[in-house]
Amino acid sequence: MRATFALRNAARTPLIRFIGRRSVPQSIDHTPRPHPASPSGVLPDSFAAYRSKAQQHGPLGRASFSQGIGRSSGASLGPVQPKQGEFFDRDELPSRFHRLPWSEAEIEAIETGGASLCA
Repeated sequence: MRATFALRNAARTPLIRFIGRRSVPQSIDHTPRPHPASPSGVLPDSFAAYRSKAQQHGPLGRASFSQGIGRSSGASLGPVQPKQGEFFDRDELPSRFHRLPWSEAEIEAIETGGASLCA
């Protein structure tokens, strides 16, 4: 018997059954509303007003680029110092947190993809 031929000719019946007829609501309110979790609870006046205040990896407006970003060098902004208890690199921490040196066995295992551990 050719099972594929029999399966192609079989009528497809859906596994889900709906109760009742389809009904489309007669009146749907499509007026824009603020999201229930929005911090302000109000809609912006316009998209342009929203975009002028929005942030995505920095200001989105064109005017903000000309006002200060890139106009002066980083050195003129002053020194960058970590806050109390913050560190920029692991080497600034106490010695128990420093990176450990690699052993020859670890280097060999990495270079051979772990095959040297099984041989």
